[in-house]
Amino acid sequence: MEKDKKLRPLKIWEILRRETDEDHPMGTEALREKLKESGYPCTRKTLYADIALLNAHGYEIMHTRKISNEYYVADRSFDIPELQILMDAVQAASFITDKKTKELVGKIAQLAGDKKAEVLQKNTVEFHIPKSDNEQIYYIVDKIANAIEQRRQISFLYFDYDIYHQRAYRKDRRRYIVNPLSTVFSNDNYYLMCYDDKHGNIGHYRIDRMDDMRIELAPINETEESKKFDSSRHKRALFEMFSGEDARVSFQADKTLVDHIFDKFGKDVHIAYGEGNTVIFSADVQVSNRFLGWCCSFGDMLKVTAPQSVVNQVNDFLAETAGQYK
Repeated sequence: MEKDKKLRPLKIWEILRRETDEDHPMGTEALREKLKESGYPCTRKTLYADIALLNAHGYEIMHTRKISNEYYVADRSFDIPELQILMDAVQAASFITDKKTKELVGKIAQLAGDKKAEVLQKNTVEFHIPKSDNEQIYYIVDKIANAIEQRRQISFLYFDYDIYHQRAYRKDRRRYIVNPLSTVFSNDNYYLMCYDDKHGNIGHYRIDRMDDMRIELAPINETEESKKFDSSRHKRALFEMFSGEDARVSFQADKTLVDHIFDKFGKDVHIAYGEGNTVIFSADVQVSNRFLGWCCSFGDMLKVTAPQSVVNQVNDFLAETAGQYK
């Protein structure tokens, strides 16, 4: 059945973008045949005119002259290395389920066109990372974004896993009601950042542990703390999503730890040479047990030097930990 001729240029673009690239051009007759199969028969002259129209409006179609013209789309939104990085990132993300991982990797690969998509997927290595089994992830992320845009509260059930990997809901399945502020990806997990009216502070919840999420009718409760909330500063200060008291902490470390320091605190941390083979630096952190554990993980190669209150917390942490083995 012949279709609306006005849509034929769009079909040409769809076919060439999906099935061609600089290494796999499509000849005039092959393109006309595919158009005919799709319900858009045309003459050579009409095809040339449609391609000229597409090029005139920014849909760049390249061609080479052999026995007949051969056409291909070369300029795509992403280069092959960029797509490979995106695919690897999806494979490595533990909060995306196995099913969604396969779907998303396939969609990303298709951005390269059919020919290169096949090669990309063959070259993709499975990371064998434990994946979430919460198939509501996409739904929840979408709902959070909508709630933030509409400036409305959200509610949800929150669970942990028991020893049989069954969901154990917190608060006897009573709903959490919070004011959503932002989302953040940290250390292989995806988190909701929100203001909790009940506790009067900024809270963090793993999105893959949320269930039955709803957007409430109540508007976001704007408090002084939520108004001054700076997501980029808060994300930098977070230490592996274990919240604690904000502090500016100074360190002395062996100079061989410079890469670890940049990996943990980012390229903007200022590092200076100290005595002997040491370096000194300071960073904004949230002091939690996870942070204290990180400080101790390098043994005598890293030392907290200030403030004294944090030094005391490190000493207490070490004493309590050592006490477990006496």
